[in-house]
Amino acid sequence: MIKKGIILAGGMGTRMSPLTIAVNKQLLPLYDKPLIYYPLSVLMLAGIKKYLIIVNKGQLNQFRKILPEKNNLGISIEYKEQLKPGGLPQAFTIGEKFIGKDSVSLILGDNFFYGQSLTRILKKNINLGSGAKIFLHPVKNPALYGIATLNQSKKVIKLVEKPKNTKSNYAVTGLYFFDNKVIELTKKLKPSKRGELEIIDLLNLYKRKSKLKAEFIGRGGSWLDTGNISDFYDASNFISAIENRQGLKVACLEEIALNNNWINKNQINLAINFYGKCDYSKYLRSLIA
Repeated sequence: MIKKGIILAGGMGTRMSPLTIAVNKQLLPLYDKPLIYYPLSVLMLAGIKKYLIIVNKGQLNQFRKILPEKNNLGISIEYKEQLKPGGLPQAFTIGEKFIGKDSVSLILGDNFFYGQSLTRILKKNINLGSGAKIFLHPVKNPALYGIATLNQSKKVIKLVEKPKNTKSNYAVTGLYFFDNKVIELTKKLKPSKRGELEIIDLLNLYKRKSKLKAEFIGRGGSWLDTGNISDFYDASNFISAIENRQGLKVACLEEIALNNNWINKNQINLAINFYGKCDYSKYLRSLIA
């Protein structure tokens, strides 16, 4: 069972410059919450309680202000600084001590997932014994994503980054489950032409060993890479519509923790004091009314 999660919240965020010159992308507001709340909420829904958040050098205190190690969420948070972007698999060498002998999940700090069946899908796959698991979602423009081609048995037979020609439209989302061999395999990777380790290369190592499986985020689910302005505001509008129609909050970390029995009313009250007088606090107050 996967009990640890890494959130990759580094990177330069150049696609969203000049917004990201002064502020890390994962701290920008996606509707009414910092972007990083959304990927963290996904792993919390999966039942994961131990986290490593990897951030850019010099930005640690910015993250600690909103997600301190001593938090009101009933979870354990550690931080590591990334000296410079070296590709997604670098998370496993930076986090080697954190991972220890355990399996681990990785989620990208700018990915947004939503769906009624999401919690069920996560909990179904959290009991990963060995190998790696990727989560796929159909996309309109496969040339913009890492794409998985499957056979009739839904087995992954090909993985290509941003293919010019492909019959598949299944994008590899920014959520991954790995066994402990991920550290050893990452150390075997060589940088690509752009000088970084590539997640597709790591996944292909698992595929060659017949240790790669795929799960689908169904038609009722949504996935957005919020790495550019257009998708960022599409996601923000999507969240706004859901919250204002349903009166429920998407990615309310305290609500997930309360539902998981990780915290009680006392922690909710501490969280209300932490956030101050705002709509988010008003929603938290409604949870314990």
